Amino acid sequence: MDLAYLRAHPEHLPAFLTHQRIRETPVPGGSICTASRLTLDDGASLFAKSWGGAAQPVPNGFFETEAAGLRWLRDAGGAPVPEVIAALPDMLALEWVEPGAATPQAADRLGRDLAATHRAGAGAFGAEWPGFIGALPADNTPSPGPWPGWFAERRLVPYLRMSADGGALSAAEVALVEQVISRIDGYGGSEPPARVHGDLWPGNVLWAADARAWLVDPAAHGGHRETDLAQLALFGGVPHLDRVLAAYQDAWPLAAGWEARVPVHQLHLMLVHTALFGGAYRSAVRTTAEAALRG
Repeated sequence: MDLAYLRAHPEHLPAFLTHQRIRETPVPGGSICTASRLTLDDGASLFAKSWGGAAQPVPNGFFETEAAGLRWLRDAGGAPVPEVIAALPDMLALEWVEPGAATPQAADRLGRDLAATHRAGAGAFGAEWPGFIGALPADNTPSPGPWPGWFAERRLVPYLRMSADGGALSAAEVALVEQVISRIDGYGGSEPPARVHGDLWPGNVLWAADARAWLVDPAAHGGHRETDLAQLALFGGVPHLDRVLAAYQDAWPLAAGWEARVPVHQLHLMLVHTALFGGAYRSAVRTTAEAALRG
């Protein structure tokens, strides 16, 4: 099997793997999935991932949704995104991207590239495909907005409820988040939908050997461009974050007060973490909500 054959017959990939016709090497990077590097007969490499949650079946449409988001982001012509080679119910195979260094120059390029991706826009908030954030569903039902109400209803409330119902948040944290939601109209939202990655924490930026930063593992949808930028600052931030933001601002300046709105945009992923992983992220939710209220 070579790359040309696989592009024409992606449905044959599982059979070739089952019969060990393709060299498969485990690699990091799958998160909730099992990741591997596939080496084809023509020497081409692919990044493949399959469902790793053995205790439960793969959610319906999980890999097809990621593939749709990758293609949509790639079509923007901004930040580079791996080509989808095969999108199957139980597996996703992508163009292999050789890792490289996170240089200041690559960070400058990421800022400009990300602005171009966002500028490509979206027809509505949400998307034409069902959404996932990690293993959790995300309501992507298209909406004309405006953004604040959409973000509260589709990106904060569902994960607040999951976290509360699962015992990950106490009544005090729930009340703090509810205060943020009650004030959501004050956090801006007059911009039209941007084409956003949607889960752009630093682990989903792949610094590559071609001196660019690639976007991987998206929860792509029409959203607010500040959300992607806020997520880049999570968990210590991407390398050279100041240069990423400066280059972005040069390419497409953000609205006044964007720094104060960063915690509001970050609150979504913090709630996703308490919904997925429990009380270990309780203090992060509290700290983020308090910062949002101060802003």
